[in-house]
Amino acid sequence: MIIRRAFYYWRFAAIFILPAWPFLGWGLFGESGWSLFGLFIAMPILAIALAAIAFLISARASVRTTKLVSWTDVGLLSLWHVTIICFGTFSSGIALWAVLGVVAGLAAFWGSIAQLIAETSRRAQETMAEFERMAATPRTFPGAGDGPTQRFAPGPVDGGEFIVVEESKPDDRR
Repeated sequence: MIIRRAFYYWRFAAIFILPAWPFLGWGLFGESGWSLFGLFIAMPILAIALAAIAFLISARASVRTTKLVSWTDVGLLSLWHVTIICFGTFSSGIALWAVLGVVAGLAAFWGSIAQLIAETSRRAQETMAEFERMAATPRTFPGAGDGPTQRFAPGPVDGGEFIVVEESKPDDRR
């Protein structure tokens, strides 16, 4: 539960921290100027992708109420974040880490979508089942009488006394 709660809070911090790591890695591990140019293009896209997936995870009611992400989210986000961190080291397999990062990001996106659809579908089915249960439950109303008509409300209800105020335009007062 601690890990799931930590990921609940980490996913928003990751929007800012993980795209900054490759810039730091570029400075530490000394890459070319073209690498820096590529980072200026790729890292804003990464930040947008991280934000989109964080908000997709937040769209699930179970995540908002419990403040816990699912274990599927933990696994997919861990894999994605590790590939981003390994990419930022600018090791000899940087192209492999970039491809794995894109694949892991897509997996996290579609995993979040699938979980959102499944949870929304389950909640809609529960709501419809509750409506059906309520519709099937006979209700009685005072004064409705006995027999099959007892399920329906009695005739019109007296609303009491009404006061009607008529308004007229200023030029109609003659």
